[in-house]
Amino acid sequence: MYLEPPIEGLPVRRRSCRWLFVWPLLAWLLLCAAEQVALAADAARPNIIFLLTDDQRFDALGAAGNPIVQTPHIDRLAASGCRFRNHFVTTSICCVSRASMLSGQYERRHGINDFEQPFSPAAWSQTYPALLHAAGYRTLQIGKLGVGKDTPPGMFDEVETFADRTGNFSPGDPQHWTALVGDRALGMLETCTAGQPFYLSVGFPSPHAQDGAAREFPPDPRDEALYTDAVIPVPPGADEATFRALPDFVQHSEGRRRWVPRFSTPEKFQQTIKDYYRLVTGIDREVGRIMAALAEKHLADNTIVIFTSDNGFFFGERGMADKWLMYEPSIRVPLVIVDPRLPTAEHGQTSDACTLNIDLASTMLDYAGVPIPAAMQGRSLRPLVAGAAVPADWRTDFFYEHHTRPAILPPSEGVRTAEWKYIRYVAPNPVVEELYDLRTDPAELHDLAGDPAHRATLDRLRARWAELGQAAR
Repeated sequence: MYLEPPIEGLPVRRRSCRWLFVWPLLAWLLLCAAEQVALAADAARPNIIFLLTDDQRFDALGAAGNPIVQTPHIDRLAASGCRFRNHFVTTSICCVSRASMLSGQYERRHGINDFEQPFSPAAWSQTYPALLHAAGYRTLQIGKLGVGKDTPPGMFDEVETFADRTGNFSPGDPQHWTALVGDRALGMLETCTAGQPFYLSVGFPSPHAQDGAAREFPPDPRDEALYTDAVIPVPPGADEATFRALPDFVQHSEGRRRWVPRFSTPEKFQQTIKDYYRLVTGIDREVGRIMAALAEKHLADNTIVIFTSDNGFFFGERGMADKWLMYEPSIRVPLVIVDPRLPTAEHGQTSDACTLNIDLASTMLDYAGVPIPAAMQGRSLRPLVAGAAVPADWRTDFFYEHHTRPAILPPSEGVRTAEWKYIRYVAPNPVVEELYDLRTDPAELHDLAGDPAHRATLDRLRARWAELGQAAR
């Protein structure tokens, strides 16, 4: 209390000084409340872990029905989330597919067509990791990113990428590359807390080959004993007659050159696939370690987990190795999405919707509550993960394109529907077309493009190719 100097003719008034202390206290309480609201909002936004493998075909998972490869941890993800059985890439080569994932765009829109070219700074700013970072997410990248050599500053809070390798990290280092990426992912995860949402991208270089090495798919030594007694079945179409039915320019392309050291004898075939499966099992072990660390840090209940690959891989089908071409083993990849916040009844779903790699950017932004840029061409898969019926306006077909390294990889485009596959090799004049009925010929062994009985289907898909190709721009 204090005495105010009296004014002549008026009585002395006593005034409390408590408001001098109350107002600052009230302001401080309001600030704290605002901070708590912000923290609560951050805590409500889910974390996101993106597990991306390299060259893993759609059926190289136990959950996909493969009776040989052992993937118990990824299978557990599928059992607690949603597995998409018809997930495809719009271009089957690492750099372009990864650019499509980052940007949510087709190759002809994002413009990345080789291994050296990065996005422009403006384009980087519109990739989903940059948008997550701008929205307050802690963004982390370990392992293969696959677009350009460097990432722009401010896109990731922590980033560590290495040269593309599958085997040991450095000469004389006994630690396998897959295990190293797992270790570094765990180290990044250790810095994450429930107070700030995070995005962690784990880019496994496996099961990609070390092209030209004496042993192109070298596994972790811990996995050498796996599959030694297994007999890998030869897939349909992995025969000389199917190879000879290919156009001449495909027969002399890079896929055939790489087939020779990997699949040209029964012994090479068995060794290659067993090593490939060993690499997949090595990835699965690291996925298990990451999921265990999430649980230990009490972050698992608010973390979206996405598992997929950048493109598929031929097991010698059509006398080919690697990917690139528009046949199923090349363009179809696994996709599992887990949202642990969903009711138990929604766990373990499968979806037959046609989904694409360009959908992943919109999906992650949707989960994070970040506006999806109009330039992104994919759609969020979040409603499908939650068990919603496939919308009536969902795509029933999609456009495919491949134009990278045309001197050794035949440029191709096409349309894939639920029932048909139309392939168009665009370099020859006139163009070379193929047509397959996927209902009766899922291995794509009987080309119907020259059959007059299917001329109407060929004409319809040719027109659809032009329409979708224009829309993808």
